[in-house]
Amino acid sequence: MNRTPYRRPDEPSNQTTGLARALSKLGFCSRSQGRGLVEAGRVRVNGRVRTDPEWRVDPRRDRLEVDGQPLRAEARVYLMLNKPRGLVTTRADEQGRATVCDLLAGKGLPFLAPVGRLDKASEGLLLLTNDTQWAARLTDPAARVEKLYHAQVDCVADAELTRRLVAGVMVEGDFLAVKRAALLRHGVRNCWLELALDEGKNRHIRRLLAALQIEVLRLIRVAIGPLALGPLPKGEFRRLTPAEVEAMRA
Repeated sequence: MNRTPYRRPDEPSNQTTGLARALSKLGFCSRSQGRGLVEAGRVRVNGRVRTDPEWRVDPRRDRLEVDGQPLRAEARVYLMLNKPRGLVTTRADEQGRATVCDLLAGKGLPFLAPVGRLDKASEGLLLLTNDTQWAARLTDPAARVEKLYHAQVDCVADAELTRRLVAGVMVEGDFLAVKRAALLRHGVRNCWLELALDEGKNRHIRRLLAALQIEVLRLIRVAIGPLALGPLPKGEFRRLTPAEVEAMRA
């Protein structure tokens, strides 16, 4: 009978990872949920219960079970969602608020997590996946993936405003600026701006405009890197094509 050789938690391996993280990488649950499962004694590694979330495992070699059911890596899934206003960007909300993942319920999908965030009042393009490495590459600040937004504001912008948005301001210790700013269209008392970011501090655009005494009426993310939201209806999602996945990886 072939048996997986015993390996201490501190024994080096190029493929090992913490047990809780392994459950996440296999697409079974989030890392925090995995930690809870491990600490509750519900996870076995090669037939033995392990209660240390950092116990080193190799998901390719070790046999992992949750509640007696063997785990296998889920097929990789990559989704584009048109997020409506009023939903929080998380798997589960401790305050009981509706989340973006409620839109995926009953669709036969594996465990998926949002890639980055859109605040509750914001709309538009949000990516979800169970490929943790792909997601980490896109959210790494060093990657400087460009994100494009359309913002409706309570004034009519002029060249001076777009210049100040690019020049940036300090807000509570954060330097906030946009990469590009342009006027899309305007009415009598408000207008739409197109704003590009290649970084993403918390509520970046809203805080920047508030510092200039400008209120955001609507904020819609319309593109991430080469991916455009396009005609996808609000609240709906679609799978990315293999070419789109690779374009984002690059």
